Amino acid sequence: MIVAFMVVNFADKSVLGLAALPIMDELHLSHSTYGLISSCFFLLFSLSGLVVGFLSARFSTRLLLFAMTLLWAVAQLPVLIVATVPALVVGRLLLGAAEGPAAAMSMHALYTWFPPGRRGLPSALHIGGAALGTLIAAPVVTWLITAHGWRSAFAALAVASALWSLLWWRVGHDGPYGQAQPPPAQGEPTRGGTRLPYRRILRTGTVLGSISSAFGAQWALSLSSTWLPAYLRTQLPMTAERAATTISAVSACGFVLLLTVSPLVDALRRRGVSHRWSSGALQGGAVCLAGAAMAAFPFVHPTGPRLVLLAAAFGCASVAIPLHYITTAEVVPTTQRGAVFGIVAATGTLPGLLAPALTGHFIDTSRTAATGYTTSFLVTAVVMLLAGAFAVAAIRPEHDARRLNPAGGD
Repeated sequence: MIVAFMVVNFADKSVLGLAALPIMDELHLSHSTYGLISSCFFLLFSLSGLVVGFLSARFSTRLLLFAMTLLWAVAQLPVLIVATVPALVVGRLLLGAAEGPAAAMSMHALYTWFPPGRRGLPSALHIGGAALGTLIAAPVVTWLITAHGWRSAFAALAVASALWSLLWWRVGHDGPYGQAQPPPAQGEPTRGGTRLPYRRILRTGTVLGSISSAFGAQWALSLSSTWLPAYLRTQLPMTAERAATTISAVSACGFVLLLTVSPLVDALRRRGVSHRWSSGALQGGAVCLAGAAMAAFPFVHPTGPRLVLLAAAFGCASVAIPLHYITTAEVVPTTQRGAVFGIVAATGTLPGLLAPALTGHFIDTSRTAATGYTTSFLVTAVVMLLAGAFAVAAIRPEHDARRLNPAGGD
C-alpha cells in the first residue's frame, strides 16, 4: 500500500509536466508563467510537511495518509470544472499542501514495521514507488492526453487517489516499531522514549547533511517533473510517445539503482562498515555524481551518450532520498522521528519553489530556448555538487548519536 501510495503521489506530481505543451498552447502561457504555476505546487508544500510532521505525534499515520489522498483527489477537480490559470493555480496549491507531508509520513509509517538495520530495502521500495509512479504515469498519462485530451489525465488521477484512500482506511495501521518504546534492535542509536530539544537535533551534522543531500536531489527531481517532458519534445526533439518512453527509462534507471543501493547499505552495515560511509558518503556521492552528469549532458550532442548522461543526472539523484531518511532516523528518538522527518522534508524540498520558476525565466530571457535550458541545467549542477559535497563531509551518525544521547548510544 505504501508503494502504491508513492506511485499515485508521483503520478499526480508529474501530470502537469507531461501535459505542459498542450496546456501552454490552449491557455496561451509563456514559459515563465508555466514555471510559476509549477512552482505554486511547492508554495505550501514545505509548510504543510512541517506542520503535519508535528501532528504525527498526536495522530496515527493511518488517519494522516487517508486525509492526504482524499485531498489529492479534490485538488484535481478545479481544472476539470473550468480550465483557467486561476483554476490551475488553486489545484496545484491544494495538491502541494496535501502532498508536502506525503514522503515523510509514509516513510514514518513504513518504519513502524521494520527495526533499524532492516530498513534499506523497505526504504528503497518506498522511494522506488516514486520512480514507478513516473515510469507508469509517463506512457499512461501521455496516452490519455493524446487520445482524450489533457483533462482526462487529471480526472483519472482523481479517481486513483480516491480509490487508494478508501482501501487504505480498511487495511492500513501502524506497526510495532512506532510505539514510544519499540522492541530493542541492533543499531538503534537512541532510546525510543528519549526526547531531546529539537534545536539540538537539527544542529547535528547528520541532520544538516541529510537535508543538504535532499536539497540537491530535489532540485533535479523538481526539474524532471516540470520541465523534462517539454525539454525532450522541443530540444531533442521527440514525439510525445518517445518522450514518454524516455522518461520511463530514466525512472527505470532510478528504480534499479534504488533497489541495488539501499539493500547494499544494509549489507555493508552487517559487515561492520560505519554508518557514515555506508549511507552518509553514499548519498552525498550520488548527488555529486548526478550533478556532474547534469553539467555534462547539455554539451554532448550524440543522442545516445546524451541520454545516458541524462539518465545519470536525474536517476542517480533519487538514490539520496531514501538514504537521507535512514541517516536522519539514526540520530533521532523514535518518538520525535515523524516531526523531524517533516522538518527535513520541508527544508529539503524547497528547491521546488525555485527551480521550475527559474527555468521558465531563463528560457524566456535567453537568446534561445536551448540556451535557457542549458543555463538552468548548469545552475542545477552547481547546487547539486555543493549540496552533495557538504553531505559527505557532515553526515556522521555514530558521532552525533553519541553526542545527543551519551547514556543511550549503541
